[in-house]
Formats: sequence, C-alpha cells, structure tokens
Amino acid sequence: MRALLFLLIFSVVLSWSPTTWAADTKLINPSKLEMFVDELPDMPRVRGFNIQNGVPVSKSITIGMFQKKWKFHRDLPATTVFAFGTSKKVATVPGPTIEALHGVETYVTWQNHLPSQHILPWDPTIPTARPKMGVPTVVHLHGGIDEPESDGYAKSWFTAGFKERGPTWTKKTYRYHNTQHPGNMWYHDHTMGLTRENILAGLIGAYILRHPPVEAPLRVPYGDEFDRPLIVFDRSFYTNGTIYMNSTGHTPSIHPQWHPEYFGNVIVVNGKAWPRMTVRRMKYQFRIINASNSRFFRFFFTNGMRFIHVGSDSAYLARPVRTKKLLLAPSEIAHVIVDFSKSTSDMVILANGAAYPYPSGDPTNDINGKVMRFEINGQHEVDTTRVPPRLMKYPSPDISSASTTRYISMYEYMTPMAMDMPSVLYLNGKSFDDPVTEMPRAGTTEIWNVINLTGDNHPLHIHLGLITALEQTKLVELEEFKECMMMKNDAIECQVSKYARGKRKPVPAHERGWKNVFKMRPGYVTKILVRFSFIHSNASYPFDATAEPGYVYHCHILDHEDNAMMRPLKLIS
Repeated sequence: MRALLFLLIFSVVLSWSPTTWAADTKLINPSKLEMFVDELPDMPRVRGFNIQNGVPVSKSITIGMFQKKWKFHRDLPATTVFAFGTSKKVATVPGPTIEALHGVETYVTWQNHLPSQHILPWDPTIPTARPKMGVPTVVHLHGGIDEPESDGYAKSWFTAGFKERGPTWTKKTYRYHNTQHPGNMWYHDHTMGLTRENILAGLIGAYILRHPPVEAPLRVPYGDEFDRPLIVFDRSFYTNGTIYMNSTGHTPSIHPQWHPEYFGNVIVVNGKAWPRMTVRRMKYQFRIINASNSRFFRFFFTNGMRFIHVGSDSAYLARPVRTKKLLLAPSEIAHVIVDFSKSTSDMVILANGAAYPYPSGDPTNDINGKVMRFEINGQHEVDTTRVPPRLMKYPSPDISSASTTRYISMYEYMTPMAMDMPSVLYLNGKSFDDPVTEMPRAGTTEIWNVINLTGDNHPLHIHLGLITALEQTKLVELEEFKECMMMKNDAIECQVSKYARGKRKPVPAHERGWKNVFKMRPGYVTKILVRFSFIHSNASYPFDATAEPGYVYHCHILDHEDNAMMRPLKLIS
C-alpha cells in the first residue's frame, strides 16, 4: 500500500511545474512589534434572523469571500488576506459573527469573489481540489447539526461566480436549521487539500446559536460589551506584511510545499496581534476559539485568576468548572466566564504555555507565550450577573445504548528521504478516496476506540456527531503493537486489549460534556461515545442525514487533515 502511495506522489511531483511566489524573503522579527498597542476588535455582528410583528423569522443572508488588505498590527504594513463579509468594504479577519436563534432557520449564500491565483503556496502532491483557474472554497459550519448538502463537504468546492464546481457540489445557498442545543460554533473553509491555506489566508468566523428561554434564566453576562468571541490564531509575516508560509516542503522531492505543521511567531486575537482590551471590574463571557492551523494553547492568567467554564465546544456543561489553566487544541472552543472583580491588579496578561508541536515540542517563549492584555478599571461596580450552580442538563453517556463499536487508528508514514518526518497521515490506514467504512445509522450512538500510534496529539472532529470521552488508556509495549498494526491494520487481530492496559488518564472535568472535538493523546487508546442525534430532545433530525455527499471525520490539525488524515462518513437509515 505504501509503495503504491509513494509511486503516485512521485509521478505527481515529476509532472508539476512550481509557481514562483513573489514575496519579500525577509521575515519580520516579532520582537520588533510592540505588544498590546492595538485595541481588541469586536467583529461585526450579523443577525441570522428577521423580526416580523415581534416574532423572529428565518432570514437569507449573503456573505462573500474577498481579497483585500488587513492591518494585523499598528507597525506592520497592511497584509493581503482572504476575508469574509457582507461586502468587500466591511469584510474582516475573522469574518462577521453570525448570531442565530434556536428554531429559526438561517440561509447563507456563500459567494466566492477570490482572484484567479492564491496568495499562498499550493501543493498538488497531496489530495487537493484542482480547478482549471481560480481559488476553490467551501464553507463548513463547525459544530453544526445540518443536512449533508450544507455541511461544506471537502469536494463540494466552487470558484468565483460558481464557474467551476467540485464533484459533490449541490447548491449555492446553505440551510442552517438551528434546531440543535444552544452554544458556540465557527465557520471556516473546508476545501479538499487547501483548508490550511484558505484558513491561514483568513477564512474564519464565529457563529453563535442562542436560545433565550433556556439561557436567560442562567443570568450570565450578556450584551455586546460583556459577551465577546475571542478567535485566537498564530501567523508569521514578511517585513512587507505578507503572510509567511514556507513555499518549500520539508521533503521537496516528495511534497514540494507541504509541511507537517504550521507555527507562526505572532499571536493574533480577533485579527490583531497581541491586542489589549479595557474591562470593568465585572464578569465577562468569552467564547474562545482556537483557529490555529496546528498550535495548541494552554491559556492562563499571569495573576492567577481563574476561568469559570460554562461550556465546551458547542454545548453547555451541566455545572460550572473553575480552573487556572485551559488547554485548547486547534478548532476547540472554550466557553468561559471571567470575573475581573477578583483581580488583585489593574492589568493582567492572558498567556500561553503549550509546547509546539504539542505535547513534546519546543516550549513557549516571551513572544508566543503572550496572547493579549486586559486593562482593568479600578472602580468596583454593582454586577447583577452570576455564575449559576447548574447550567444545562443533557443525557449522560450510556454505553449500553451503543449499537456499534469501532476501532479508529491514527497512523503517520515516514520515508528515509523525509528525515523521520511524516510524508502522509492516515486514519485506519486508508486514503480519503478509499471506500467508506464508517456508516452509522441516524439516531444511534456508537463507541469509537481511537488508537493514536503517532507522537502527536490529534484533535479528532466528527462532522454531525457529538462526542463524549469515556476513557484514556495508555498503550504498553507500544512499538510491538505498532509493528503489528502497521502490518495488519487490524486492532482485534493485533490484540489491542493486550496492550491497552497502561495508566488511565482522567478526562478533565470541563471536557466531560458533549463536544465536537476531543484531543487524542499519543500512545493512548481513547474511548469515546459518538451520538448521531440531538442531545436536547428526542426529535429526529429535520433533514435527511443519509443524503449525498455525506459527512467526514478528521484530525483538525489542518496540515494533517489536508494530507490526508480525513475519511468519509456516510449515515444510513
């Protein structure tokens, strides 16, 4: 299998003529950019509903993708980006925050206004979209429970004006039913083989689904001043402001451009490098989204303040959880309350302590170890909001309800030419185009035992499905088990139970609810319960989940997802 794989790669390399990327070759030294000089922006807010006679009704909106200039820092020249917006003039990085209401449908026409050539390198040796001309895009609502046609399937891409369309493209306007539980999502590009480039270029934005009758009684902080999405990511820049992405792969003879991970040396929040935010001595609600390609963040406050977790990914927790540190993988969302009245200082830095790559890479430094600064007004104020003792009660995980048990193995394949670096990453030893093997029934629950045979922590995202983690068990005699798996690719035949008997790592309290992503520890078997139904009601999906083109599941380290740690997921009735 691997011999055929590398033969295919070499044939593509030999037939490929590289594009010359015109850019200043000098990278900016991030220490030359003064921190905390730019105010934290609040991205434009777009309502996903109308009000008629005092009643919310469905709404159709158009959001375009535009090439434009964006200022990431006061002292950095304007950067060419791809940005979401209702027009080019108001397009931003990140894009507008879409605010939807439970039970009220939102229709979005995603329009591609991008130019004929990408602003970043494009590697044809990985499985990728191949239009004749133009930049292909397709938008996925991460955490959404919606019909397959509106899920943003990787091969449903389209170019400017819908001139060219991917093989599974079906419609111009996406329908978001908004019938799921309230919580946080985000939308981003999901194009086959180009997700890392298109997101790096700026195609990201927040999506909040509100349900006032069930959320208002919680009396948590609310309103635009006290309820803020924080979209965090990393980038590197040339001195002329251009986004840096290495145009030469770590093994050019195999992949001319692809790298296993991207790490920028500038930390960006809501489109500004190391911003500052002035806050009052009151409680604030933050919806923190890690929109990085590969970087994990271990957030903490430099003065020891605590995060009060009220939700993880798209769902509220049953009870608040207080922690001093918070680990977020790429694509994960932490819904937290921060009480600045508890601060003993008038200024505090939100910092980062996660190694990169995580967990065994380089430690953070004075540059990438800082995220943003909060400047706290000295005057104490009356605060009528609260942290309720109970939040949302959803069904507890019930293993006995599982209809199927699956084994999902994570592999990385090395070659001598790659200097012990991966050349391709697979789930279950299969490419994306291999026949579908995961075919759950709509309305059922399954147990997935995810076996991570690599050295990286992989955040696993299952489209449509909701995840709750049950166990994390260390593999003993890992190399022996891995050798068998690399030969047979069969967990049962390789007697996984014989090896999955090491130390058990408890699931953190704030990650024991229903999630869209879970971090798969290297050298562990992680048992998760995957639910293909709502958690807030017994109602069936209001759409045909078995329709084409189906869904996918994948590692959300984007460089891994693009090459080729993603598999199709097809629901059946």
